[in-house]
Amino acid sequence: MGASLPPKEANLFKLIVKSYETKQYKKGLKAADAILKKFPDHGETLSMKGLTLNCMDRKPEAYELVRLGLKNDLKSHVCWHVYGLLYRSDREYREAIKCYRNALRIDPDNIEILRDLSLLQAQMRDLAGFVETRQQLLTLKPNHRMNWIGFAVSHHLNSNASKAIDILEAYEGTLEDDYPPENERCEHGEMLLYKISLLEECGLLEKALKELRKKEFKIVDRLSYKEEEVSLLVKLNSFEEGEKLYRVLLAMNPDNYKYYEGLQKCVGLHSKTGQYSSDEIDKLDALYKSLGEQYTWSSAVKRIPLDFLVAEKFRDAADSYIRPLLTKGVPSLFSDLSPLYDHPGKANILEKLVLGLEESLKKTGGYPGKSEKEPPSTLMWTLFYLAQHYDRRGQYDVALVKIEEAMQHTPTVIDLYSVKSKILKHAGDFAAAAALADEARCMDLADRYVNSQCVKRMLQADQVSLAEKTAVLFTKDGDQHNNLHDMQCMWYELASGESYLRQNEVGRALKKFLGVEKHYADITEDQFDFHSYCLRKMTLRAYIEMLRFQDRLHAHAYFRKAAAGAIRCYIKLYDSPPTSSTEEDDELAKMPASQKKKLRQKQRKAEARAKKEAEVKNEEANVGVSKYGKRNVKTVDPDPNGEKLLQVEDPLMEAGKYLKLLQKHSPDHLETHLLSFEVNIRKQKILLALQALKHLVQLDAENPDSHRCLIRFFHKVASRPVPTTDSEKLISGVLEAERPSFSQLHGKSLMEANTVFFEQHKDSLMHRAAVAEMIYCLEPNKKAEAITLIQESLNNSPISSNGSLGSMKEWKLKDCVAVHKILVSTFDDRDAALRWKKRCGEEFPYSTYFEGSLCSTQTNAAASKAEENGGISNGKIEKLDAMKNLAII
Repeated sequence: MGASLPPKEANLFKLIVKSYETKQYKKGLKAADAILKKFPDHGETLSMKGLTLNCMDRKPEAYELVRLGLKNDLKSHVCWHVYGLLYRSDREYREAIKCYRNALRIDPDNIEILRDLSLLQAQMRDLAGFVETRQQLLTLKPNHRMNWIGFAVSHHLNSNASKAIDILEAYEGTLEDDYPPENERCEHGEMLLYKISLLEECGLLEKALKELRKKEFKIVDRLSYKEEEVSLLVKLNSFEEGEKLYRVLLAMNPDNYKYYEGLQKCVGLHSKTGQYSSDEIDKLDALYKSLGEQYTWSSAVKRIPLDFLVAEKFRDAADSYIRPLLTKGVPSLFSDLSPLYDHPGKANILEKLVLGLEESLKKTGGYPGKSEKEPPSTLMWTLFYLAQHYDRRGQYDVALVKIEEAMQHTPTVIDLYSVKSKILKHAGDFAAAAALADEARCMDLADRYVNSQCVKRMLQADQVSLAEKTAVLFTKDGDQHNNLHDMQCMWYELASGESYLRQNEVGRALKKFLGVEKHYADITEDQFDFHSYCLRKMTLRAYIEMLRFQDRLHAHAYFRKAAAGAIRCYIKLYDSPPTSSTEEDDELAKMPASQKKKLRQKQRKAEARAKKEAEVKNEEANVGVSKYGKRNVKTVDPDPNGEKLLQVEDPLMEAGKYLKLLQKHSPDHLETHLLSFEVNIRKQKILLALQALKHLVQLDAENPDSHRCLIRFFHKVASRPVPTTDSEKLISGVLEAERPSFSQLHGKSLMEANTVFFEQHKDSLMHRAAVAEMIYCLEPNKKAEAITLIQESLNNSPISSNGSLGSMKEWKLKDCVAVHKILVSTFDDRDAALRWKKRCGEEFPYSTYFEGSLCSTQTNAAASKAEENGGISNGKIEKLDAMKNLAII
């Protein structure tokens, strides 16, 4: 409070502070204006008025008043503190810290400013400063529990867990023997568990166990107590005690997989790789049989043995596990058993087993060896499982036959339509998959999950506007498009961004990817409120875990996808910059009159559509009223189509911002270094490109993309002019010294290295495509030879037997699409691309990309032609009906 104010105004100033704290901003403004009438230059009142206006979303006025107040009273800690609070509200944390430090120079023992400073230091991970500030707070107020705990946590975060233990023990020394009182037992118990976790982190396991048992009666969370105790026992190799305790935990929750894993460790039957000897398998089998007798209702005790049992024992256990779930009708059965498909031979056993069940159900109505009849739905769920089984193995024709049979049996089950949609998606018919997913959605309009699946299929089919209309059915009233962003619906934004990028709408794609990046920035900011809350509520273990999660937040898969998508957009912008209006006019002048007319018509339609959308949005904004009668204040997006994002001066510099985050948080992903290579080779940053190349080779030297980058890099280096400047000579020297470190190039020319790579991977489609690209890159006159290498010397042969109903092919649809794009873009050979498309259309008959004979676009065309001709003769009607059954039209 300003010392120069008379008593009446001083009381008014106290009222301003109280009104700010209680969020009575109008009352505070009234009091501030009363003071400023008599003392218009009073700095602290000006600052507090500015802070109040900031809370009322009047930021420009707020900053102006706070700066004026500071100018009038530079030696006031209140003015500096308020300036810091203003910066903090705008997430300008570094500037806020500077303001707080200036305030502390004037009033070094101000508890409130020190507390606010410590929160910002924790947020910014200024851990040394955090320790210093928390120590100062403890010194000023040692009788406050939160100051002791905050000081301990600061040392823990600063990698000094032993010091944190000492502080907690010193704090316990200040407590009476009968502490805590009844109303603080939970908080104190949490503090003790936190101390035990610190002892465990320091490797003091025996001391941790002793301390845990000593303070048992003070720990309220009994489950955490037991889990911590058994964890310490296992680490101390006290397996007998650990086994007893794990059995107690299993009695509490017999479906917890971690407890079973811990029990296996205690009895010496745990393997990290999942590989066991026959003797170990027999012991495990006996263990789980005895557990199964104890916990007859547990699903986990029946499922876990399927991971280690083999041959006949596996078949018998799978049979007894599968039968009741098919009878009950559990849709997630295949998802449950899906990990077993990675175990050699188990997929074939499951296939024969379920086919046997299907045959028996069709013949007798019951399971093999059983006289009881099964409900009719059991056959449907068996067919449902088989459809997913064949989908997993790439036999889409058989999968579609099975799912169609299930749909004819019971046409009202939504899961059948969803799975058929999934099969068609895997087979490459995205349009039919979207149509079928929409049919499933319409069967239950209140199911958000089915709606989300439908939206995904629509986005995969590049039906973005339809997907958006479907997605917003589950958003709040008002501006529905913005609700999707406000809800942080990242899967939707990523999928729509990828769809826009496929359609070459770079601005819209970039907007979606950057929207996801903003969500992660918001998540980082959201931790701020927990710095004081968790210390107050003593949720210390969860707090530390949350901070560590935040430190690795940008390693999350969604952020990685968004950052990679944004970088690809910027690379595309650099390679194909948007044309200016003059360039567009020049191109238009060169066009024939007929094409000009079509283009103008298209532009007029686009403008009319955009105008109509804007009018609709304006109308919604004008009439937007919530159910409580209050007007909805909506922020209008000034750049809904991302057009301003396309006007960036240096796309590669923008790409570099996200590349740094990927390099820091996702260095073990190949895509990170592929993007780094592509960006730096375009920026002519040769040494940074070399660094990315070394990472690629280190992570996966046999990857076709790594091979492409290796050959491209050294081909580019060889074509550089003779170095003249000192820096160029230095770079040249580094490249000469580094080339021998690549074993692929040791003693070989680039063409020889390419040939060796081909010999090592000649049976792989994508490796052959990479070799062909590099042949064309090194010797453009060998274009025909390179194309032949891809197209004519490789067959799509079976890679493994799949039982009685066919074989799984080696080629993947996405790889074949990638090869087609290479033929179009890299080789610029339309004839070769057409031949490849025709061949892949035969290999993937459901693919809309390759216009296969069974895809929805072809069957639609066939049906339309039949209607025009007035009918189809010679048995073709039956064939068309069969196509319709396999692919929804």
